[in-house]
Amino acid sequence: MTTSTDTTPTIADQYAELATGLGAVLDTVDADAWAAASPCPGWTVRDVVGHVIGTQRDFFGGHDVDLGASPDLDDPASAWRAHREKVESVLADPQVAELTFDGHFGPTTVGETLLRFYGFDMIAHRWDVASAAGLDLRFTDDELTQMETAADGFGDALYSEGVCERIDIPDDADRQTRLLARLGRRSDQR
Repeated sequence: MTTSTDTTPTIADQYAELATGLGAVLDTVDADAWAAASPCPGWTVRDVVGHVIGTQRDFFGGHDVDLGASPDLDDPASAWRAHREKVESVLADPQVAELTFDGHFGPTTVGETLLRFYGFDMIAHRWDVASAAGLDLRFTDDELTQMETAADGFGDALYSEGVCERIDIPDDADRQTRLLARLGRRSDQR
């Protein structure tokens, strides 16, 4: 008798991987860089972290999932760790990820939206933080594929007011530069 083991990562596992990537960058940011301007117009690096935490908290709250008190952004890296722990604790219950609702792009689940949209946000804003802090961050091929697939799925909604702007770049630009341009960012923004 053989026993098969499902090695498909859970929503909680996938979230943890994305959150770890963002956290690793946040842990390298110097204290004086939190007030630096980010590639997101009008936002500091601290504002970017606050945005990622706040939008995830709003998303969960909109689905009656309580994450408790919001972490203090005086130390954004610590705030991210506290937020991440809360999210991972609620995702430990698979029923949270399986909650269904009608999303912007049709019927979906909390888990699918968390990974598709908020995962996209964690990868994109990880680059924003790194860039503003003077760090060179290269996406993996898997991250590039994930981001390209998400951007394709968002369609013109990606260019709604306050989201991303279209940036023209040379045709011979590398894959990451092309992706960043799709997201309204220039790889030379530092």
